[in-house]
Amino acid sequence: MADSSGQQAPDYRSILSISDEAARAQALNEHLSTRSYVQGYSLSQADVDAFRQLSAPPADPQLFHVARWFRHIEALLGSPCGKGQPCRLQASKGRRVQPQWSPPAGTQPCRLHLYNSLTRNKEVFIPQDGKKVTWYCCGPTVYDASHMGHARSYISFDILRRVLKDYFKFDVFYCMNITDIDDKIIKRARQNHLFEQYREKRPEAAQVLEDVQAALKPFSVKLNETTDPDKKQMLERIHHAVQLATEPLEKAVQSRLTGEEVNSCVEVLLEEAKDLLSDWLDSTLGCDVTDNSIFSKLPKFWEEDFHRDMEALNVLPPDVLTRVSEYVPEIVNFVQKIVDNGYGYVSNGSVYFDTAKFASSEKHSYGKLVPEAVGDQKALQEGEGDLSISADRLSEKRSLSDFALWKASKPGEPSWPCPWGKGRPGWHIECSAMAGTLLGASMDIHGGGFDLRFPHHDNELAQSEAYFENDCWVRYFLHTGHLTIAGCKMSKSLKNFITIKDALKKHSARQLRLAFLMHSWKDTLDYSSNTMESALQYEKFLNEFFLNVKDILRAPVDITGQFEKWGEEEAELNKNFYDKKTAIHKALCDNVDTRTVMEEMRALVSQCNLYMAARKAMRKRPNQALLENIALYLTHMLKIFGAVEEDSSLGFPVGGPGTSLSLEATVMPYLQVLSEFREGVRKIAREQKVPEILQLSDALRDDILPELGVRFEDHEGLPTVVKLVDRNTLLKEREEKRRVEEEKRKKKEEAARRKQEQEAAKLAKMKIPPSEMFMSETDKYSKFDENGLPTHDMEGKELSKGQAKKLKKLFEAQEKLYKEYLQMAQNGSFQ
Repeated sequence: MADSSGQQAPDYRSILSISDEAARAQALNEHLSTRSYVQGYSLSQADVDAFRQLSAPPADPQLFHVARWFRHIEALLGSPCGKGQPCRLQASKGRRVQPQWSPPAGTQPCRLHLYNSLTRNKEVFIPQDGKKVTWYCCGPTVYDASHMGHARSYISFDILRRVLKDYFKFDVFYCMNITDIDDKIIKRARQNHLFEQYREKRPEAAQVLEDVQAALKPFSVKLNETTDPDKKQMLERIHHAVQLATEPLEKAVQSRLTGEEVNSCVEVLLEEAKDLLSDWLDSTLGCDVTDNSIFSKLPKFWEEDFHRDMEALNVLPPDVLTRVSEYVPEIVNFVQKIVDNGYGYVSNGSVYFDTAKFASSEKHSYGKLVPEAVGDQKALQEGEGDLSISADRLSEKRSLSDFALWKASKPGEPSWPCPWGKGRPGWHIECSAMAGTLLGASMDIHGGGFDLRFPHHDNELAQSEAYFENDCWVRYFLHTGHLTIAGCKMSKSLKNFITIKDALKKHSARQLRLAFLMHSWKDTLDYSSNTMESALQYEKFLNEFFLNVKDILRAPVDITGQFEKWGEEEAELNKNFYDKKTAIHKALCDNVDTRTVMEEMRALVSQCNLYMAARKAMRKRPNQALLENIALYLTHMLKIFGAVEEDSSLGFPVGGPGTSLSLEATVMPYLQVLSEFREGVRKIAREQKVPEILQLSDALRDDILPELGVRFEDHEGLPTVVKLVDRNTLLKEREEKRRVEEEKRKKKEEAARRKQEQEAAKLAKMKIPPSEMFMSETDKYSKFDENGLPTHDMEGKELSKGQAKKLKKLFEAQEKLYKEYLQMAQNGSFQ
């Protein structure tokens, strides 16, 4: 082996064989003397091995080569070690080495907790399979228009789903059902069908009156038997409306009015009496409805309507959608296995779940969610449905707490073949069968409205765990809070509800979502004018911030100018930014607490606004990069929450769907040129004193541009700020500004009028000579002295000294006013 000098490396075997250490050192020195001054020479492994045999550097000064290399190797590898001992790096005299390094202690990462209805506590969220999350959500029963109660659940779950997927980066598989077989659907479909048939027959006015009276009889009985105050009030309203609509028709028939006038009264009555007539027709003719297509037409229509509403609310569609009508074979098999496992029984063609048998099993528990509600017959019967609580149906059960898995169909109901005869699925079984088919024996999350906890979800749990013979069908049960309307209970059955379409006529989908974000998803939300006003103000607050940041970012800077030196203000704002991000993360980990998140975002924007205002006051440009980072972060969070619908890079999108990026990028350069031109014209107009041009400039800002969704903001000594804003928002702002200005004008006019009246009254008073001021007050005084001062009261009694003194002061004051008046008259001040 050759060394770096090209010379043959020494054979150290002879040197190592020398037993005397001094002799070995002498031999090493001789060999090293020929290499120490060779440029580029480095020790070989053989050199190292030879030196490791020495216990210490030689004392002989002539062996300096050996001593020098010994210390060099000692510094690199440590002191010589015994055989088999590890050699550690040690510091030698005059040489430094790296100190020992220790990793930082760090902080415990924040973990996501969710409020689990199964424990009524916030629990650490741990999916069963890594980052994959299986989630089933109870969908709507589609027999009428979707309302704000639906929006409460589906917007809230959409926010939770987006946060888990886009913020916490879980792989969420989201399944939702559509209930298109149900007692409510069957009854509503029959009623609609029979009522339309009735109208198509065009009955005579007398017949309509007779039928309405017939329908009123059972309706009145129902009204008298109703004890629920809200329901009773609703029925009373219907009864009153029908009576009011009946009277004009009765009079029209008695007066033998023309056909057109009578028909008009008939239409009014039919509209008001639709509910009670439909119910009456169904009770008498419902069992004759045999066409199954009638029962599929209604849910199909309302399902399509529901999907359109969800799209309008920017609610993500489920990964998979299940319909009860498409899963009947799976439901039959599911029911059969529950029976085979000993937890179900057949009775008169129906199949019921044996709650007592299930509850007595050691491995099962009934009523996990609301154990205190077990046995609540009112809740249980509502869960069974209006068509399934007759006396003969209830008598089929072993216990009143048992519930239907499969219902034998009666005349006028849809049916499917099964081992127990023709029938249809119960309500609770549908979710178990469909979720079980797609998600298996255990899912991570099951969601629904708070009112579904018992009996629906408790029965789902029982029958599913009876099927799978386990105790963990759902790991986390999430329930969204109730929705009230201006403090009152919302109920479709009580006709006290607001449809999603009606809500969207008043407020945008973003505004509704912001209102929900500003409240906890699991608590009651009051949909009221106050709630929505808070959401509107929050949206405006954020939007103004985004518009201001966009304006700052449009200011031209060179490449190096993008990176400005930070001062204390920037460092402080950046610290606040990171503090807020930490607080937002903690809030999201705490049961996805969006209410706190929104407050933290508001506080961050307020800090940015203070920073921008301070820079503006100092005539200094704010740091673009810092503000852009904050604005992008806030936009990112709003996208996660679904509050930014479009692919907007910063802030809320401008314009209609799909137009935000192209609109802003396209028009802003032209608006900037217009703004600069206008600014130049205004400057010349002020210098040349041409008010007409200034008025035209103001009209462009106040009247023309708002119609196009453009706002110009003029600031003294600073360039005009250009903002693209929603046109309707600008028009509302303009109307509000005009209203405020009109109020100011009226107040100013009123103040001027009052001042004028006061001055006129003062002048009128000044004109009165002091000698006459008391003479007209004969109801108070009866005698006066030569100057006109009263001396006696109206009863002839002499005035006291105190009274006389007081009157004299008034006299002297008037004397002063009168002299002032005479002086003004002499000077011609009134001309």
